[in-house]
Amino acid sequence: MTTYSAVVTTGIYCRSGCGTKPRAENVRTFAHPAVAEAHGFRACLRCRPYRVAGPIAADAPELLCRAVQLIIAGALDTGTEAALGARLAVSPRHLRRLFTQHLGVTPDQLARSRRAHFARRLLDDTDLPVADVAFASGFGSVRQFNRDMRLVFRAAPLELRSRRRRADRLVADGGLVMRLPFAPPLHWPALLAVLAERAVPGVESVRAGGYRRTISLDGEAGLLEVRAGGADHLLLRAHLPFWEGLIHVVERVGRIFGVAADIAPAQAALAGDPLIGPLIAARPGLRVPGAWGAFEIAVDAVLAQHAARPRAREQMAALVGAAGQPVPGLGHGLTHLFPSAATVAAADLRGAGLPRDTAETLGALARAVVQDETLLDGASPLADFVRAVGSVPGVTEDTAHRIALRLGYDDAFPAVARDITRTPGEDSAGAAAWRPWRAFAATHLAVAQLPTVPA
Repeated sequence: MTTYSAVVTTGIYCRSGCGTKPRAENVRTFAHPAVAEAHGFRACLRCRPYRVAGPIAADAPELLCRAVQLIIAGALDTGTEAALGARLAVSPRHLRRLFTQHLGVTPDQLARSRRAHFARRLLDDTDLPVADVAFASGFGSVRQFNRDMRLVFRAAPLELRSRRRRADRLVADGGLVMRLPFAPPLHWPALLAVLAERAVPGVESVRAGGYRRTISLDGEAGLLEVRAGGADHLLLRAHLPFWEGLIHVVERVGRIFGVAADIAPAQAALAGDPLIGPLIAARPGLRVPGAWGAFEIAVDAVLAQHAARPRAREQMAALVGAAGQPVPGLGHGLTHLFPSAATVAAADLRGAGLPRDTAETLGALARAVVQDETLLDGASPLADFVRAVGSVPGVTEDTAHRIALRLGYDDAFPAVARDITRTPGEDSAGAAAWRPWRAFAATHLAVAQLPTVPA
């Protein structure tokens, strides 16, 4: 678990590894940057802790983790703690008590810290005007932006931009370039191999060591490109119709590659396992791949439920071609936006070439998502999520686990992983020892089955 050290004599906090050497009696330790800021400390200019998101402890209550994920998704950008509590079926008072007890900050303080940190990264990496930075970071007004930046960093936005280093500024011929920081290592070739094997034809492309995809923002098309950067970051180039809410675009891109994931507990727990341990040693830093859109991976899982991967890819291409919005002129095999649940629910899936059983299951799933927007939001416990998704006509428990794995459920464990671990005359009971990190184990098992993935 990452910790942050604050020095009471200077009022500055640092992340681990910073070269400062204060006297031990002057140091206080915090589990999250937002907590240090809530106690009046400001970020170190040398190690710049605002560049890496502070992870939540692996042993934190599940309710807290779900609340944090909703905050990251923007639940408090315009909403209130009361609305967040209602969504999680708890009172605002209980929610604040939970945050204070385990994180040391309130939900609003955590949300403010995340917006401010993202804005500081934009001020460092880009030349976006200050007003654009404010709205791209999820602030409701420039006035709120200026106030919160002074609270967190003790300086106005223009002053913070004047402090950036010459090497910070990322210049692009087109689009906006940003760093996606992660805690090293990250096994980029293996992660790309997983994404390539499951890429949505016409929507995603993995070529020449990079990942590209189309996205829809309020019905308008955008293009994202991600490549390897330095030892502690990837590089994102975004071509978007507008910059408002960019923070949520970047968060969603980060989830695809697991850049904010703290994999140290899973690696430590499974390093000694006779099956998973050697796989971890061969590909250290492999993350569980996420996804841009929950409905997108749900469609992929349903198609995989009814057909082998090559056939499922053909069906996905047919669906995208029939129901997706065309986006011409992008190249790299990118031709469409992925269709929404409402579009798929109204589409003639049999006419798109899908078999009857597949079309019926996919149609039922799309209608269920239209009727309940929270069905795939990943905010419920794993058992409840699997039960809810599995209640959709035609969707199996295994398919629900496939979806849950890509949505970030640590203990999701689809049948493909069970099949790999099963030996003649014996079920995969040994996989119970991998709890609660079965998704991490399943990802390593899946990568080991792919051809030509570098170790």
